[in-house]
Amino acid sequence: MSAPVLALPRRRPSAAALRTAAPVLLLALLALAVLAPGLLAGADPLAADPLGALSPPGGAHPLGTDHLGRDVLARVVHGARHSISIGVGATLLAVVTGALLGLAAGLSPKWLDEALARSFDVLSTLPELLLALLVVAITGPGTVNVILAIAVAQIPNYARVVRAQTFVVRRSGYVEQARTFGRPPAAITFGHVLPNVLGPVPVLATIGLGTAVIAGSGLSFLGMGPQPPAAEWGAMLSEGRNYLRVAWWEALFPGLAITLTVVCLTVVGRRLQRRFEGRTP
Repeated sequence: MSAPVLALPRRRPSAAALRTAAPVLLLALLALAVLAPGLLAGADPLAADPLGALSPPGGAHPLGTDHLGRDVLARVVHGARHSISIGVGATLLAVVTGALLGLAAGLSPKWLDEALARSFDVLSTLPELLLALLVVAITGPGTVNVILAIAVAQIPNYARVVRAQTFVVRRSGYVEQARTFGRPPAAITFGHVLPNVLGPVPVLATIGLGTAVIAGSGLSFLGMGPQPPAAEWGAMLSEGRNYLRVAWWEALFPGLAITLTVVCLTVVGRRLQRRFEGRTP
């Protein structure tokens, strides 16, 4: 007779993994809204119907209509492209610029490193939204200027992390060995130092993306982002605040979209941070 086969117990997913699953699914749905909004909402987000203005949720308009009769669901879904694009664009620009500045500070002579470090510290003391407002006030409103403003406000966060990591990596054994073998400084910098200082950056960028989405929506709320009639969550909030007593849904759903997006990004970012720090399996 053959020996009985023992069935190994199935490993159940941890509670933390289950808590992360829902935000990941919501972020996947959000990505679908950015890439193919027509699959989630078939109505035209710019089509106005004055006779159907301020219709409550239900029927042909699951989330109601706004003060111009435009479908709120379509505007929320299509607005994800503007809001998320601003956040992603600003985060990418801040990561690239901040990483290069942090790397330069960590590898520079002491006097230049001190100058850059003090600049990072000064910019970090200013609230990000206030600094972004200052940049927009100089450059003017518009999507590109909003992305630039948010990126400038977030650059110190990434530069300080990369600078600190550079100090550690530049003294490591493999970098010293590469110098001993006579490798050019550029090859050492981009082949050994840079790849090994970027470890915490994706984690920080995931959390920073939520901050960038809030900042972008805040600037759009003030009329500095995409201009009407473009559908953007912050601009929709600004328009809907005047109708809260008679049409609460016009402001509620774009505000809910911003909140859920930021919460999901924060939960996923914290989960990645714990894994990076070795505090979770």
